[in-house]
Amino acid sequence: MLVELGHFALVLAFFIACVQTVLPLIGAHFGRRALMDLAAPAALVHLVLIAFSFCVLTYAFVRSDFSVKLVVENSHTLKPMLYKVAGVWGNHEGSMLLWVLILALFGAAAALFGANLPTTLKARVIAVQGSIGVAFLAFILFTSNPFVRLATPPMDGQDLNPLLQDPGLAFHPPFLYLGYVGLSMTFSFAVAALLEGRVDAAWGRWVRPWTLAAWVFLTIGIGLGSWWAYYELGWGGFWFWDPVENASFMPWLFAAALLHSAIVVEKRESLKAWTILLAILAFGFSLIGTFLVRSGVITSVHAFANDPERGIFILMILGVFMGGALILFSLRAASMESRGVFAVASRETALILNNILLAVAAFVVFIGTIWPLVAEAFWDRKLSVGAPFFDAAFTPFFTALAIILPIGAMMPWKRAKISTVLRKLIPSMVLAFAVLALVFVMQTGKSLLGPIGLGLGIWLLSGATQDIASKLGKKRDLSRLLRLPRADWGRFLAHGGLGITIAGIAGLTAWTVEDIRVVQVGEAFEVAGYTITLDNVARKQGPNYITTMADMTLFDGAQKIATLHPEKRNYPVAGMPTTEAGIDSGFLRDVYVVIGDVQSNGGWAVRTYVKPLANWIWGGTIIMALGGLMSLTDRRYRVAAGARKTALTPKGVPAE
Repeated sequence: MLVELGHFALVLAFFIACVQTVLPLIGAHFGRRALMDLAAPAALVHLVLIAFSFCVLTYAFVRSDFSVKLVVENSHTLKPMLYKVAGVWGNHEGSMLLWVLILALFGAAAALFGANLPTTLKARVIAVQGSIGVAFLAFILFTSNPFVRLATPPMDGQDLNPLLQDPGLAFHPPFLYLGYVGLSMTFSFAVAALLEGRVDAAWGRWVRPWTLAAWVFLTIGIGLGSWWAYYELGWGGFWFWDPVENASFMPWLFAAALLHSAIVVEKRESLKAWTILLAILAFGFSLIGTFLVRSGVITSVHAFANDPERGIFILMILGVFMGGALILFSLRAASMESRGVFAVASRETALILNNILLAVAAFVVFIGTIWPLVAEAFWDRKLSVGAPFFDAAFTPFFTALAIILPIGAMMPWKRAKISTVLRKLIPSMVLAFAVLALVFVMQTGKSLLGPIGLGLGIWLLSGATQDIASKLGKKRDLSRLLRLPRADWGRFLAHGGLGITIAGIAGLTAWTVEDIRVVQVGEAFEVAGYTITLDNVARKQGPNYITTMADMTLFDGAQKIATLHPEKRNYPVAGMPTTEAGIDSGFLRDVYVVIGDVQSNGGWAVRTYVKPLANWIWGGTIIMALGGLMSLTDRRYRVAAGARKTALTPKGVPAE
């Protein structure tokens, strides 16, 4: 009965979303306050209904209710509780329910925290958000119902994909969805502004916190996914340019561009049309990612579904929302004239260049991702676009972006002297070039990738530090640091974290040492100055798997520094093996060991990597996310421009 109530709640949520969409838009168009006031309570009821439905599905997974088809296909009685819960979104239907739950959550947040928004704009934002909910609730109800019952329930389930039975994958999808779906708010603000026919500084201030929140969640989600791929897949890589990895990376790039562009709208009332377009594209690429994962057009360990009919439905949603928004954008382009005038050398220009590089980088990733599909559809050719293309095509744009970031951050608005800015950054330049030269001299017979990446990382980190130091004044009053806006500290952490991540990527890519050999139990071998001994290999029983676990001792010279336990697991129910690497993590390097199959001579296949600066990648990602969170706590993001509220409210419509 409870399962049927969960399904009924979804149906009811669909009709509430229709009310949330239609009536507030009519009220905003005709200036009827009563209809506009329906937006907020409808959004809250919408959230409550979907939350109830999600809780019902979670309860079915927790208690192993095998009368529900989705539970049978993605759970098992022996599965640990964490993965029973994660199984709710570790599949297509459940993940879509989480998708609409987060969508409703953002709509309700706009209703609760949008008190400073003009009445008509608030009604339209919530209505547009509701329209997205209508589309995806229809998608769930007609193609992806998570509450389908089985006439004859089995005694046990088929288990969750073993690759998803990991803490990294338990938390990675919810954070990604918070980012993906969070960009729906920027889309809703953009469409609402187009319907209003007005984009100004107040709109830029209102849209920034929503964009920033989505960017932070995407950063965390991408970082968790990268970390999982590094330690779980056994290949020792952190990024594989997988189509689904790209699907989350492209919205991240557009969100970063939108964050910087919205600053120009807020501060200078320029780049209005471009910022609106970025808001549309950012969410549009989130929908493209949803299509790639669920349509069956690509093959990936991340893919949720292989159903072309579902893909067509999502493609229709993408066409309606993107097509409608772009048509509205073209009709309203004349009303988005820029007011601010600025010189070529100015912060505005630097931010434009920043936007161009981020957008072009995103389109490079997009072309590389879809080109095999295009080649197969039009020329019947099966092509594979791999890391060499992405590395060669993407890296130059991101390198240029890293070079200009510290310079642009220190430029004044409207007019600047580049020589003055560069003079302030001389210490950062000297330090970056010194590190680059030192590393290049110390390495022998290797590429410039490592030294250049490390130099860029130091340039970004020291440039961000110099930006903060420049705010101390000529007297270097350290007490001024305590009075700096949190957004300034957020920028420092975000730019510095990016520098640390770039340095980590360069170090791991350029200087990784790999060793593959067959090792007998009791035998010791050396890799990159470390000695590793294979002490024992034993079969053990896990909660829902059987594992072959090795005990390996790591020595640095004569000193024992760690005992590693790499595993090779087999999940009997799913019939699928997984690899669990043994990793000794350090500040400057990881020693990464993988146990393979037993060989004919009784030895074991062992792969060993020494990976310099590996943890800098995820440490920098965490720092970037912390920077975004710190900026989000800045009072200027929480308090909208109340003085603009009256101006933005049409005549005859009372302000809240």
